[in-house]
Amino acid sequence: MRKIHDPRKKKGNLKKRARKLKDDAADWHNLILKWERLNEGSTIATKIVNQGVSKKSDLEPDVVMEGGSLAAGHFSENLKQSNQELEEECVELQDVVDKMVTFCRTSKHTVKDGEDAFRFGEKGRAAPLFHTWSTHQFVEVSSKLYESYKQELALKTILRELAHTANADLSMVYLSLWLYQPYIEDSGKLLLGSLLLETGHRPL
Repeated sequence: MRKIHDPRKKKGNLKKRARKLKDDAADWHNLILKWERLNEGSTIATKIVNQGVSKKSDLEPDVVMEGGSLAAGHFSENLKQSNQELEEECVELQDVVDKMVTFCRTSKHTVKDGEDAFRFGEKGRAAPLFHTWSTHQFVEVSSKLYESYKQELALKTILRELAHTANADLSMVYLSLWLYQPYIEDSGKLLLGSLLLETGHRPL
């Protein structure tokens, strides 16, 4: 027996998909705000660089000489304290990176949810669920946002090695990369803004 098509069911499914898409857009907004707070880990990175410079200065002979002789006890105590503080800062920075990993995992699921929920053939549903975009455009924007943060995370994973960088100039390069986030471009803000406009989170 042939199954009778119920138009009400199709309409209900479209409403669910539209609601899911709107929720995904809100998730992106909240996730990016969280990432920006996490990137304030640059203050921790700055402390690590300063600790490294300070530690290098402590190792200079003219710094640890007192009255023509090596102040071994004083030097040893300072070095021990410096190492402990540096280790604590590194643990904090690792914690920030771990949270960024969680961010990328969550945003990846958001992209996949969009692909699964709005799959209507190769290009997605042609008719827009909101204002002008097809479902394919929603998934495309989510994918672009995800890829930029994925690349930035890969860079952050390298930059957490700040404490092990002996060259002061290289440390400053690492620090500036952490702060300015080269893979997260201004176009990402435009994409997010367009996503929020399309889903009704922001007025046209």
